[in-house]
Amino acid sequence: MAEVPDFVEVFTDGGCKPNPGPGGWAAILRFGSTEKEISGAEPATTNNRMELTAACAALEALKRPCRVKLHTDSEYVRNGMERWVKGWVRNNWRNAQREPVKNYELWQRLLAAAKPHEVEWLWVRGHSGHPENERVDVLATRAREALR
Repeated sequence: MAEVPDFVEVFTDGGCKPNPGPGGWAAILRFGSTEKEISGAEPATTNNRMELTAACAALEALKRPCRVKLHTDSEYVRNGMERWVKGWVRNNWRNAQREPVKNYELWQRLLAAAKPHEVEWLWVRGHSGHPENERVDVLATRAREALR
């Protein structure tokens, strides 16, 4: 009988001010009653790159294959993973207009990070009072502001 993988709930956020500009990202990983917060920043980046980095770092932090519910307020990340990435890969990282996919190295990193896991990509409306989304927003902002 196959062992059921651990269940982890993940909440991610990333952003810049201004965009492009200095950016921060953060994630909360919840396994049962245990939580881990991670965050980071870059001096010159974009909102989309920070959203992708948050998801990459969260999945890379998992030590073994897991069932993951990943909550993001980025439709770019969710749609990319659920709808667009298969076509990009099939078209050698070209979009529907036959132009190179933006941030393709981060998309490749995210695909690799997600591969060992069963990931469910969930979108939450940002700045709408969702407690964990508000928390990762604060953590990402702190990380960005720490660059100064």
